[in-house]
Amino acid sequence: MASRMASRLTRIWPSLCRMRLSPMYGARFVSQSSPSSAAGATAVTDMQPAHGKDSHGHAEVNPYEENPDYHGFSTDATADAWNMKLAFFFSVSVALVIGSTFIHYLPDRGLRQWSRREAERLVKQREAEGVPVMTENYYDPSKIVLPSAGEE
Repeated sequence: MASRMASRLTRIWPSLCRMRLSPMYGARFVSQSSPSSAAGATAVTDMQPAHGKDSHGHAEVNPYEENPDYHGFSTDATADAWNMKLAFFFSVSVALVIGSTFIHYLPDRGLRQWSRREAERLVKQREAEGVPVMTENYYDPSKIVLPSAGEE
């Protein structure tokens, strides 16, 4: 199957290379089917597009004819290349340099750094006071009001 497709591709490859992609140019089509006429000649047809001119009588302008490396910035080839290079340089520079700087200097999300600094400060303060860093009771038991046994 693949060899059959490859053999077909090698047969039509030269005609594909000669074919122009622009609709302004006529395309030349050669029939590869077996001849049905007595002469046995290959049929060659030239196809001209009917939409070569628009409704105002002006021919369609294709910027790729004059500048095959057209990037869409300018019709002048030199200005188009420079504008493309500048646009990509500055867009990448802004995205990478300024964007990463902005993300780096954003506030601490979730206050993770602050909570770590606060915990380290409390540990140092309690060690300096001689108080245990953590007690067995999270809350002071004398300040907890419990319901009486009859209120349950």
